[in-house]
Amino acid sequence: MSAQTKIIDCHNHIGAELLFYLHGDHPYCQDIPAMVENVGSQRITDWVVFPFMTNVSFEFAGFQDGEVHYNPSGAVPYVYENERLLREIYDYFPEHADRIMPFMILDPSRRVAEQVAALRELRKKYRFAGFKIQPTIIQSPVRALLDEGRPFLELAEEWDCPILIHSSIAEHDIWSQCSDILDIAEQTPKVRFCLAHSCRYDRPSLDRMASLPNAWFDCSAHIIHCESVERGLDNVAVADRRFKTDYTNPTQVLHDLNAAYPQKLMWGTDSPFYSWITSQGRLPFSLKSSYQAETDCLFGLDEKAISEIAGTNTLSFLSYES
Repeated sequence: MSAQTKIIDCHNHIGAELLFYLHGDHPYCQDIPAMVENVGSQRITDWVVFPFMTNVSFEFAGFQDGEVHYNPSGAVPYVYENERLLREIYDYFPEHADRIMPFMILDPSRRVAEQVAALRELRKKYRFAGFKIQPTIIQSPVRALLDEGRPFLELAEEWDCPILIHSSIAEHDIWSQCSDILDIAEQTPKVRFCLAHSCRYDRPSLDRMASLPNAWFDCSAHIIHCESVERGLDNVAVADRRFKTDYTNPTQVLHDLNAAYPQKLMWGTDSPFYSWITSQGRLPFSLKSSYQAETDCLFGLDEKAISEIAGTNTLSFLSYES
C-alpha cells in the first residue's frame, strides 16, 4: 500500500490499565476489535499500537489510592504485556494483523538486561515495528536511556526500530521531560524518535525537535490538549512558550503545526485516551472527546496535509517503504 492511500493512526493503547480502573478513572481498556471495528471505520487504514502503562511488576494494592509501587522482586516489566499484545494481534485476531503495527513497551530503568532478553525471544515468534515508553505513569526516568537503559537504544539501532515516547513539560513530571527526550535523540542520531502530544505545544521544544533529523512529534489526544490551553491547565505550555495558533479551532492548530514543522508532524488519537476523566486526586476534572472528533479534525484539512501527517511523515518515522 502506498503512502498516498495509507491513513495511519500512530498512537493507540491496547489492553487494560488497572491503575486507572481501580482508581476510578476513565478510560482504562481497549481491545483490537473495539479499535478496528468501532472506531476505525472512518478512512483509517492502519494503527500503531502498544500496551497500557502499568504492568504485573507493580503492587496492585496501592492502585485504588493512586499509588504506584514497583516490586523489584516481582515480574520483569512488560514481558507479559508485550507478549499478550502480540498474541491478541496475530493469534486471536489475525484478520486485522496486516493493518496493525505493534510497538513493544519498555521500562527505561528497571531490569533492562532481562527486558532485552525477553524482546529477543519474542522477536523470534512475532513481528513488531518499534518501541514505546511512557515514563510518567510508571515513574521511571526516560533519561535512564543514556545510562542503564542504553541497551534499549542499541537494540533499536540493531533492529532499525523507532521509539515513541510520552512527553511532558509540567514541572512536577520529572520522568519524561521534552528536554530529556531531545537530549537522548541528539546523542543517538542513528535511532528515530517521536515525542508524543505535540511537545505540549512548547515552542522551544518543537523548534529543537525540528532541528534534529531523527526526531518527529505526534498530535495524540489533540482535541483535549487544545481544550487544556483554553482552560489554563498545566499539562500544556504556558503562554510565553506556547506555539502561536488558534486553540479554539483544533483543525487550524493541526494546519499551523504542519506548516511550521513540515515532514515532522504525525497524526494519532491516543485511543482510548482522547478523553481523560477522573473524580479522584488533586483536580478532579473531565476532558472528553471522541475518535469521531479526532478524525473530523484530521479530515478538516486538505488532502495534501492529510496525506502528509497521516501518511508520508509517519512512514518516514517508521522507515517503511512508500
